[in-house]
Parts: sequence; C-alpha cells; structure tokens
Amino acid sequence: MVTNLINRILIVGLGSIGKRHLRLARELLPNADIRVLRHQGTNEEHEYSNGCFSSIEEAVVFAPQIAVISSPATFHITTAQELAEVGVHLLIEKPLSASLRGVTKLLDTCQKQGSVLLIGYNLRFLPSLQRFRDLLGVGIIGKVFSIRCESGQYLPSWRPDSNYRQGVSARRELGGGVLLELSHELDYLRWIFGEVDWVKATFSRQSNLEIDVEDTAHLTLGFAPVLDGRQLIGTVNLDFIRHDTTRICTAIGEKGSLRWNGLTSEVALYEAGAKEWRELSHHPHQRDDSYLAEWQNFIECVAEHKTPMITGEDGLKVLQIVEAARRSGTDNGQMIEVEKMQVKQVSR
Repeated sequence: MVTNLINRILIVGLGSIGKRHLRLARELLPNADIRVLRHQGTNEEHEYSNGCFSSIEEAVVFAPQIAVISSPATFHITTAQELAEVGVHLLIEKPLSASLRGVTKLLDTCQKQGSVLLIGYNLRFLPSLQRFRDLLGVGIIGKVFSIRCESGQYLPSWRPDSNYRQGVSARRELGGGVLLELSHELDYLRWIFGEVDWVKATFSRQSNLEIDVEDTAHLTLGFAPVLDGRQLIGTVNLDFIRHDTTRICTAIGEKGSLRWNGLTSEVALYEAGAKEWRELSHHPHQRDDSYLAEWQNFIECVAEHKTPMITGEDGLKVLQIVEAARRSGTDNGQMIEVEKMQVKQVSR
C-alpha cells in the first residue's frame, strides 16, 4: 500500500490548521510516527502525535519523509528550506510565504532534490469548483467577458473559540491581512482563467477591529490577452468585516452567466433570455473533504513521483499578484504589471 511507504511525518505549527493536518495525517497514516515542531517549546502532549520538537535541528535529525508547514506565513520559507535541503517532501499551507524573499531558492532546492512541493490552496479540490471550471471550459456561456469574485467573513466569528486579535489573520508580523489570508481567490482565478497581466488595487482598514493589517481589499485584474486582443477583466473583493459570510465567483459571458457559491457548493446558470438562475450541480461537502483530497494528492505524488495539483510555482504566482496589488495600493491604485513586478521582486 502507498501509505506503508510513509512512516515518519512532521507537522510544523499547531494552530487550528496545524491541528487539522495532524488529525488527518493520523487518520490516513495510522501507523506512522508523527511529530510536531513548535518553536515556542512545550511539554504539552498532543493527541494524534508521537512527540514534539522545539528546534528545526531536532526535526531534521528525526528525518521525516514528509512535512506539513502550517506555521504563520512569515516563517514558512526558513523552515521549508532547511527541510527541503535534506530531501523532505513538503505540503506548505497557503500562502506559500508572506513575501517573495527566498521563494525561488526553495523551489530550486525542491527541484534539485526531487521533492514534492504542494501548496495548500485546498479549494481546488472541491468538486463544485472543479465543475464550475469544467463548464466554463466547454463554453457553456460562450466567451467570458467579465469576472466578479468576492469573499468575506467577519473576523471575530471566523474562529470563535480563539481571540481574533492574537490570530495570524490580524497580525502583520505573522503574514495577516485579507490579501494573503484570502488569497485562495487569486489562486483559483489563475487556475480557471489564466495568468494575470496587471493589477489595480485599493486596500484599507475600514472597521474598528483591533488589527494592524488591511481588513478590506478591492482588486481589478487584467488577465493575459487572448488571440482577438480583448482582455478579460475581473474584480475581486476581499474583507474581514462582512457579517453575511460570502464566497462567490460569477463569470459573465456572451450566452449568460455562470455562478459558483463556495458556501453552498452550488453551480448555477443564468442563460440569455432567462428570468432566473437555474441550478446545474450541487456537491455538498464537509469541512474536511477538500483537505482529505489534498492529502491524498500529496501522498500519491510522493509515492508515484507525480506533479501535485498546486505546485510551488503556483504559490509563487499568487505571491507575485499579491506583491503587485500591494504596490498598486500604496501608489494610489495605479496599474502594476505583474511580469515587471516578478523580475523586480525575485531579483532582490
């Protein structure tokens, strides 16, 4: 069995997402030796784990075959680089990092070592989003003219059992803010509609939430031009302030509109001449489903030397869009070309 090939696992970071990964790792690989790396150091015993390390040196000596990096984004690259250098296969939670610094070196190291690097944009594993992409691919609404995408949730209700002020999302030093925390949208838009050519952005802290990061971001994206010279334009609205939790993407085309609802798992069509939306598919999912599919993809890629669904290069592309948005947002919403941003940022 594939799972018998993996018997030493490292989970880095034990926040809410780290605990989820630990639990799923134990479920999928019940006989593995699973250790946790927490830089804070603790004698606390963790359900599902076989022990805890407080330094990367101890973790490297453990010689894990696979590792999940689920610490705050500002620490991802440093830890991942040390593990990649000894050939560990990596699943890095989104975003890949909080900046571009060190990212290309990590990707190069993984390539040289033959290590799998999967980035945790788990929404791609949702059957409903896959259905949305497939329907657009077969031209159900003809040529797509415009994209409207929005995602938001009131931050204090996001993880009600914890103090939102202390969480990653609220703190700049940990890689918080809507641009990074809700970068799922940037990943799946690239996956469905292609590369982003330029970005215009405004972002701000609109609310009285006790955070030091942006709680609202409005982005306009220009996708790479197609053969007829027309450019597909998309808008992306992200926030931590809305009480009506939302995750929706609508594609507007020559034959109608297609809408994906990430909360209800519904894909609906509004055909030209129609009077209402018509449900095309409904794929209800549990919270763990996309993470389980992600893990299964990761394990399969490790065992069979395959390319993961979301590669390190995908994670890098999202960060380059984020960097362009940041530059635009601090430059009065000026258009920033992502390609120029890539060269400038990566060459630092």
